[in-house]
Amino acid sequence: QVQLVESGGGLVQPGGSLRLSCAASGFTLDYYMIGWFRQAPGKEREGVSCISSANKNTYYVDSVRGRFTISRDNAKNTAYLQMNSLQPDDTAVYYCATALTSYSDYECRLIQHEYDRWGQGTQVTVSL
Repeated sequence: QVQLVESGGGLVQPGGSLRLSCAASGFTLDYYMIGWFRQAPGKEREGVSCISSANKNTYYVDSVRGRFTISRDNAKNTAYLQMNSLQPDDTAVYYCATALTSYSDYECRLIQHEYDRWGQGTQVTVSL
């Protein structure tokens, strides 16, 4: 059974940090582009960050660039999103997802329909 499971969410104060994990089972992450997405209440799901498969090229949406870091550990079949300097606007359910495209070996994009496999999400709340 193929599965992506996010963990590491929780309640954090503004300025704090969290590290989200995305553990894959039933398949290997090695060949897939990995994306992190988030959905706040009443808003559409938006892309946050992604990382390509072979060369581990990364991309960040403007609102998180410089604060978040995406990484992958293929030996652990797990991807991560390190989130620093968290702000209330970062409050959302965070999802990881995987995609295989013509370009995903060397670059990544946050084009949601290209991602075929999604986790269940983990809640991140940034509040006093």
